[in-house]
Amino acid sequence: MSSSDLAFEIAAIRLVDTHEHLQPAGAWRENGPDILQDLFGHYAWHDLVSAGLQPDALERLLNPASGSITARFNDIREAWERTQFAGYGEAIRLSAHHTYGIDEITAEALEAAQPIVASLQNDAERLRLMREVALLDHVQIDDMQWNRVPEPLSPEFFTYDLSMWSFCRGEIENEKIAAETGVTVTDLDSLRNAIASIFLKNAPHSIAVKSQHAYDRSLAWEERTEAEATHALQAVLRDGGTSIDRAVLGDWCWARSIEHAIEYGLPFKVHTGMFARNGRMTIAWVRPGHLTKLLARYPEARFVLMHIGYPYGDELISIAKHYANVWVDLCWAWSIDPYSSSDFVRRFIHAAPVNKLFAYGGDTMWPTNVLAYSLQARRWLTKTLEAEVAAGDLTEKQAITIAERIMRRNQFECFDLL
Repeated sequence: MSSSDLAFEIAAIRLVDTHEHLQPAGAWRENGPDILQDLFGHYAWHDLVSAGLQPDALERLLNPASGSITARFNDIREAWERTQFAGYGEAIRLSAHHTYGIDEITAEALEAAQPIVASLQNDAERLRLMREVALLDHVQIDDMQWNRVPEPLSPEFFTYDLSMWSFCRGEIENEKIAAETGVTVTDLDSLRNAIASIFLKNAPHSIAVKSQHAYDRSLAWEERTEAEATHALQAVLRDGGTSIDRAVLGDWCWARSIEHAIEYGLPFKVHTGMFARNGRMTIAWVRPGHLTKLLARYPEARFVLMHIGYPYGDELISIAKHYANVWVDLCWAWSIDPYSSSDFVRRFIHAAPVNKLFAYGGDTMWPTNVLAYSLQARRWLTKTLEAEVAAGDLTEKQAITIAERIMRRNQFECFDLL
């Protein structure tokens, strides 16, 4: 075999997409983005802000009513030039080229490509872009909900996580809970019943359980007594409680959610590492190492630790090597920092069991974004495994076997899809 055989195999494998925030078909069809919103409206603008883009220019960029495509792009052109070589910028360039035929992003090229956007904004194209162009097996969507209407077009392709975010951050959304379960939370027993009812109703239609409460509190977990949880719950119900009250209640709810995930045979996905957006990341909260007490407490649970814990990759590899109940997901990581992600894969292969790694999740909103980020993941995985072959650390056959595992087979095993 030659290196082109490895590249061909990676390009041809039907990839499992383990993490998206994909908007529903109606949103894409009826309220989809214009070309600037599509290219810059998800993660890329975070880098633009870090590069110095002013809030008024950002607001105009993301609002088609604020001016022409040319005027809005010219507002951000300098910031774009500063960020175009970062991971998000690379994804934009891939999307511009593969979806819109743009080789150099200019105002003129963007204006000329705008009609293509409208031609893609229908249900059939939405599915085609992901299933036939991105060559995805299926997508796993975190819409941050408990209940949702199945996609009418290819429901087996669009699968959903069951969100426990609000519970794990120690927030009680009583109006929403009552609407979903008929239970009003007044004490710990009613809270226990509400969580059980949510799982009973929605777990059979979910592919995993998900929480990203590292945005709101530390990932550090402690086992909480009924008395501690009762005290915290009453404080939260009374006036929102303190951050300590919410952490105590969140720990208790997190444990109950994991117990139900075990009962229903669902993996539990946990956001680790980097925050999206700007100016609010409490870096100490996001370390995967905070989870070790929880991982040891629930050895029968399957935990999927997301985003390679960036920038704590070494810590996460050590956890995956040590804990049999942990899988590691490269979702979002390729676009955050492709070089670190490539290095992470190489170190993971030589340190931890190769059945514990997932290659891709775009963590995006629109099908065009999904396509771009999947192209980026395939590109960097190819470079990564070709480097392993060139170094003599893997044969080409071994590299292809690993690619098939981390792009598809490992996910089928973990999510019980075999």
